[in-house]
Amino acid sequence: MQLNGLIQTLPKEIKLLIAAFIIVLSIGFYTGLLFVEETSSTSPNGIEEQYLGNETDEDTMVMKFKKSEKEMLSLVHNHVLSMSIIFFLVGLLLSIVKLNKTLKLFLMIEPFVSVILTFGGIYLLWTGLLWMKYVVMFSGIAMVLTFTVSTIIILSQLFAKK
Repeated sequence: MQLNGLIQTLPKEIKLLIAAFIIVLSIGFYTGLLFVEETSSTSPNGIEEQYLGNETDEDTMVMKFKKSEKEMLSLVHNHVLSMSIIFFLVGLLLSIVKLNKTLKLFLMIEPFVSVILTFGGIYLLWTGLLWMKYVVMFSGIAMVLTFTVSTIIILSQLFAKK
């Protein structure tokens, strides 16, 4: 079965369903990024402070406390499960767009690597591996870029002329 470019041959109703899904999914995804910016900033030190607290910093405006193990396990569990479903569905849709095979495979697999590095990194940061804040930051950026590129490709090919 030929999958490359199949998205352009789908019936209009399916294309509209996919477009609605990608748009609503993107709203949820980017709202999550706004939450990250609001709670931990997007700097390495902000990431560290979000999970390890800032009780020792006398100059802080907002006091933050180290997350409990229960909070950390819940955060990692919920994000790994939900993000894996999100990226599986986006990957399925990517599988039917017309795109270079290598680029398509990268866009389909990279988010799973980033999910493990980001949320595994957050947990390892919480355990005391402070350099993981840089891994978390860069893998998070890679995840966002991959999601953005993937959704743009999907939406642009949904309504492209055959």
